[in-house]
Order: sequence, then structure tokens, then C-alpha cells
Amino acid sequence: MTQVTDRSTTLSSASAAERGRAAALTASFLRGAIAAGLGLGALAVLVMAMWITSPYPDSGARGALHVAAALWLLAHGVELVRPDTMSGASAPLGVVPLLLVVLPVWLTHRAARDALEPEEGRPQLTALGAVATISGGYLLVGGAVVVYVSGGPLIAHPLRAALLLPLVTVVSSAVGAWSGSGRPVGPLPLWLPAGLRERLVRTVWAPPSRRRTAVATRAAAAAVLALLGGGALLVGASLVWHGGAAQVSFTQLAGDWSGRFAVLLLGLSLVPNAAAWAAAYGLGPGFALGTAATVTPLGITGTPALPSFPLLAAVPHGHGTPLHWAAAGVPVVAGVVVAWFTVRVAAPPFSVREEAWSLRATALTAALGGALGALLTGVLATAAGGPLGNADLAAFGPVGWLTGLAALGWLVGVGVPVAVVIRAWRLRERRVKVDAVAGADASAAPVVGGVGVGGGAAVWWAPWRRKGAPVVASVMVASAEGVSAEGKQTGADRAKESGKAATAGGPGAVTPAAPVPALESYDVLPADAWHDRGAREARWAAIKDASGGLMADFPAVPLLPAVPLVPPPPDPEPVTASEPPSGEEDDSEEGRRERIPDREAKPDPKPDLEPEANPVPERKPDPEGDLQPDPEPDADPGQPGVTP
Repeated sequence: MTQVTDRSTTLSSASAAERGRAAALTASFLRGAIAAGLGLGALAVLVMAMWITSPYPDSGARGALHVAAALWLLAHGVELVRPDTMSGASAPLGVVPLLLVVLPVWLTHRAARDALEPEEGRPQLTALGAVATISGGYLLVGGAVVVYVSGGPLIAHPLRAALLLPLVTVVSSAVGAWSGSGRPVGPLPLWLPAGLRERLVRTVWAPPSRRRTAVATRAAAAAVLALLGGGALLVGASLVWHGGAAQVSFTQLAGDWSGRFAVLLLGLSLVPNAAAWAAAYGLGPGFALGTAATVTPLGITGTPALPSFPLLAAVPHGHGTPLHWAAAGVPVVAGVVVAWFTVRVAAPPFSVREEAWSLRATALTAALGGALGALLTGVLATAAGGPLGNADLAAFGPVGWLTGLAALGWLVGVGVPVAVVIRAWRLRERRVKVDAVAGADASAAPVVGGVGVGGGAAVWWAPWRRKGAPVVASVMVASAEGVSAEGKQTGADRAKESGKAATAGGPGAVTPAAPVPALESYDVLPADAWHDRGAREARWAAIKDASGGLMADFPAVPLLPAVPLVPPPPDPEPVTASEPPSGEEDDSEEGRRERIPDREAKPDPKPDLEPEANPVPERKPDPEGDLQPDPEPDADPGQPGVTP
């Protein structure tokens, strides 16, 4: 009976765990579906608002919802196709606004990260389980959207939808799961060959190599951001330069305020694309404006097919000028950024040669950062372009592989030499050279605490600085001169008179010395000479003299305590038998003088009064006239001499 009970308990706990795991998987699946619905709903609200405010809509609410669903697919990189055109042939629309891509990527990333957060009463999911369930729920909604847009004015390209929609979803959720798991760096997969795994563990997967890879990755990301920032700066400058043409294009596209607002939103979503185009322009390959025209810093080749749009109005025209060639400064700055992010870890400021990375490791890390940056730049250039139609409009934007090769040349060609130069500059030998002309003066210079001090020629960029003359040593020499310009006795003389520590041959003595050799900029005085009593007193005396006499000359002996302005009252004198009773007073002039205290007289703190041998005790007057003392309580009444 006990075995049956234990078995039933085990089965019930196992079934409860299975139910909890199924609930966790279901919740994660719903998270993915909700993330897809949030992105789709946000775009639907925006498109419906534009449709409601438009005075002349082209279609009804159903057409607006089809457009919103098509934009959601376009945000995942899916190419759209317009089946109904004036020519009768379908026209592709493949330029993806990169700002729209941020919305689905962020939603799937956050859904996968939140799915791995522990919840009370529910088992913890694995990273693989979270990625699978989040992607499944998201792709279920995505498949329904692909089917829904098939009957609208913009349909999804089947092959692009089957490839790019799952790719964006899985990669985003995988990164979110990795972030939710604490960004672990696990072991190599077991399916790799044993020899390859061992070689990778000793080389690429070793801790130093992984650290250099992380540094190179950060340098590559910073370089790409520098390229995009420089490209955005070029776009803004060109828009200001061609402001008239951009304004005309903006007003021609829409006449009412709702249409202009829609054009403005479209232009803002395409700003990252324009920055990538401008970065490719600065790198050299430029970008294509149709199949027959290319724009580079050297000029425009062919006849561009420019549709009317404000951002395209900022495209430079004519042959290249020095102003156009100045765009090459963008990749130069990106290469310097690669070098800087590499050297800030390889050779930090004020580091020694033993702590810094080797020259080979620094150069390889900078080269790896440049290569990763070039790869990211090529991917962004590919994603920023695409077709806008057929024939001449079939190619718009930069060519990805050409932009990547140009970025590789710029980032590696600039980043590696600059990284090597910065490393050499930070690890240079910092020396202070002694002026050859002042050699004779330095040979006769005094020595304070065993260190020679000499003057030298002033540095041309800092006249107040002297070569080979440390500030502390010069102060010590100035303090050893003894007498100031006014002829007063200085603190150095008092130090020598009071301490008499600087004797001949002793520490702190002033003796002639040989010429001072070249000192390192971080050399310090010997500890024995610096902390010597005579040297300390000489330094403080010199600082006091250099202050201009503002310091008070305090005496070495402490002052006596101050006498109070009002003396304390004198101590009362003891009452003796010779004084008259308390009820009698002397009314004579001498008696009154004695009763008035002398306020100017200084009381004696220790009165030399000797008490009498047999003082008469003070008696209290008896009301009946009996002056006999009262009997003590313990006395016997029968003793003689005591009055009962």
C-alpha cells in the first residue's frame, strides 16, 4: 500500500511539472503573437489617422488597413509589389525605411528577454525554448498578414517573405534570449571536430583572444556609428545648400496639411537610409540613381532618374569640387575612431610598457575592428537601397559589396597606423633633458639633501618652466640662501640656528656637486634627504619667505594665559573669636573701610592663614539667656560637669 502511495505522489508531481512547463511555453508563444500584434496595431493606427484626416482618400478603410499591413511587412525587409500600374506590368518596391525596422526588432527582442524572467509558480524556460515559442507566435501572425495583403494594392513578394520574415524574427528573439540569460559565452558546440575545437580553444576561444574580439567589436560599432553620423551631417548640409529645391518638391507632393504630414513622416523614416547613402558617398563608391547613373565625389556619371522627393533634391549635381572631396573626411574620422577605441584598452593613458598590449596585438585588434566595421557597413548599404520600379528605377542606393570593400580600405588603412602611433605616444620615454649651455652652472650648483639643482634655458612654449630644475629643489636652494632682500633673518637661518641639523657632511648640508645627469620626469628626491629635519625646515622657511611676509612670525615659546578682566571675588576669611559678634558692627571710619572690598587688589590664590590651636566654636544665643551648650544625645546624664 505504501509503494502505491509513493508512486502516485511521484506521478502527481511529475504531471504538475509537465503542466507548468506547458503553461510556460504557451505564455511564451502568446508573447510572440502579442509582439507582432503590437507592431501591426501601431502602424494601423498611424495609417488610419492619415486616412481619416485626408480630405480626398483614394480608398476606404479596408484599403488603408491593407496599406498598414504591407508597411508592417516592409519593415521586416519584405519587398512589396504593385500589381496595377499604368504600364500594366507589376512594379517592385524594395527600398526599406530603416527607421521602421527598429519597431519589430525591438518588440521581438523584448518579448524573448521577458520570457526568460523567472516567475513564481512556473518553471524556467530555456533559451532555446523561448526563441522557438516567441518566433512561432510571431510568425503565425506574420503568415496571416502575408495572406491578408495578397488581395490589396501592395502584395508581398513570396520568396522574400519566406526568407526575410523568419530571419528577422529568429535573429531578434535569439539576441533577446541571449541578453535575458546574462549574455553568456558558452563552450564550443560538440558537433565540431575534436582537432578543430582544440585549436580554437587555444587560439580564438582563449580569454585574451576573446577580450580582443570584444574590443574589436566595440571599435567596429563605434566606427559604423561615426560613418552614419558623418553621413547624416552631409545630408543636412546638402539639404540646407539645396533648400529651395527641397521645398519645391515638398509642396508639389501634397497640397493639404495631412498629406504633407504623411510626406514628412516618410522622409523621417528614410533619414537612416539617406545617412547610409551619404556614408557610401564619402567612402568613394557613391550610390546609384537608377541603372544608368552613379553619384560619387568626383561627379555624376550618366543621366539620373530622380523622382520628386525632398531627400533626393539634396543630391549634388555637376562635377566634383574640393567641397565635394571634403566628404572623404567622414571615413578618416571613422578610422581614427577604430584606433581610439582599440588603444584605450590596449594602452591606457599613463600605462607602462609592461602593462600594455604588444604592438602586434594592437595592430591586429585594430585591423579586426576595421574588418568588422566594413562588414557592418556593407550590410547597411545593402539594406538601405533597393528598387523603386522597373527599367531605370530598378536600382537605387549604394552597392553593398563595393561599399564594404571601400570601408575596409579606409578603416584598416587609417585605423591600424593611427593605433600604432597613439600606442607609441602613450608608451614613450618621458625624459627631461639638461641644457648643454647650463652645464658649467650646474656643476657649481649647490646640493640640497644629496640632489644637485641647476638652472637651464626656458622652454619656448612655457617660459616659466626650466629644464632640469625641479620646483621643489629650487625652493630648497632658495631657502638655503639665508637672508631675504629686506635684510631680515629668514626661516632658513632660524632653522639652522634652532635645529643645527645641516652640519658639514650631514644630511641637508649645502655642498658643491658635480653636473646633474639627465633626470626622468617622474624621478623624485631621495627619501632620506627629503624627509630630513633640516630639509623640511628649509622648505617651510622658503615657502614662508616666498609668500611675501603675509605669515605671522609666531614665537617658539607659548604665551602665558590671559588675566581675566574682572577678578574673582576673594575667599571669605574664617570667623575667629576676636571678632565681635554677628549682631555688633564697628561704625567707625576704619571699620567701614575694612568692610568695603578692594576691587583693584589681586587676591592671593593661596592665603597663608594658620588656624588657631583651639578655636572657639560659634555659639547660638539662647532665648532664655542660657549660653551653655546643649547636651549630646548619646551622653550619660549622670556624668559630672553636664547640666541635666
